[in-house]
Amino acid sequence: MTEQNIGFQLEGQDPQSAARAGVFQTGHGAVKTPIFMPVGTVGSVKGVHARELVQDIRAQIILGNTYHLYLRPGVEVLQSFGGLARFNAWHGPTLTDSGGYQVYSLANSRKISEEGVIFQSHIDGSRHQFTPENVMDIQRAIGADIVMAFDECPPYPCDYAYARNSMELTHRWLRRCQHRFADTPPPYGYPQFLFPIVQGSTYPDLRQASAEFVSQEPAPGVAIGGLSVGEPADLMYEMTAWTLQFLPQDRPRYLMGVGTPENLLECIALGIDMFDCVLPTRNARHGLLYTTQGIIQIKNKQWEKDTSPLDESLGGYVSSHYSKGYLRHLIHSQELLAAQIASVHNLTFFLWLVGQARVHILAGDFSSWKKNILAQITQRL
Repeated sequence: MTEQNIGFQLEGQDPQSAARAGVFQTGHGAVKTPIFMPVGTVGSVKGVHARELVQDIRAQIILGNTYHLYLRPGVEVLQSFGGLARFNAWHGPTLTDSGGYQVYSLANSRKISEEGVIFQSHIDGSRHQFTPENVMDIQRAIGADIVMAFDECPPYPCDYAYARNSMELTHRWLRRCQHRFADTPPPYGYPQFLFPIVQGSTYPDLRQASAEFVSQEPAPGVAIGGLSVGEPADLMYEMTAWTLQFLPQDRPRYLMGVGTPENLLECIALGIDMFDCVLPTRNARHGLLYTTQGIIQIKNKQWEKDTSPLDESLGGYVSSHYSKGYLRHLIHSQELLAAQIASVHNLTFFLWLVGQARVHILAGDFSSWKKNILAQITQRL
């Protein structure tokens, strides 16, 4: 397994859609697709122990945030530990984003140029610069198995000229990322893989041009960025389907920042392999739970005396042993344990959902299963 070969193998495809099941190899183990990656912004999945990621949630790969980890604890600290895996006790594969989305979200406190981006820290207002080169160095030091190229994520909506210029800048930055990545060795004794990012906002010709550009590169996988940034869901699906036409079949495809359970299944049907989103833990902290029977707002009084487990069919200790009534009590008591239980439960559901999608892709009945399960899990209880 070289740094340019992630060993991706297709294992099956749904006969009635583009949904596919595969597996790829990293230095920290195999990842079976389709897969959802819990988001560990500052080196932790918020409120979740590494043990629970393994035992309850059955996560295969998690995401770390380059911008946040660069600011705190900082590259030197992570290097002193030998990378993020030894720092946070998660020993499975990790993917780091490029910082490009934070550049997008810091629109009022950053300046973009050909060289890179100068931005202000949200922590103390100090000024920093990200370039394609130092973003590669930072992600190398974090120790991610999968490293993302530095990109600019354009806002939605944006005019055509802005989207085109942003895409072309992202392509130029990609070349610089590739050169830096090729010139630096992986620091911790296992391979690291660089994924380019397709941009182009919601303009089909730009999406096509970007997809064709990155497809010419000897990259082990490809990410689709700049979606799920405020556009309607139907437009996200349209742009995803359009872009996938121009991407290689023999590499994993990662749709960044997506999404709801419905988003996941619809985009799996289009041919996406990898997802991440803060939604399961963010909604958990506000009492919204995803279950195999439908969506629950656990704060509601109807759950006050409910002795049934959160969702026994998911397996895992948390979903099978804590009752709805108890979790409602914790939420209303503002007990820290409430966010932990709800977060573990929601992530268990998300990993169950993509795991079931994989089972049904391999069985050849994904499309009929998707129709039935969506009607069930999207209803409000």
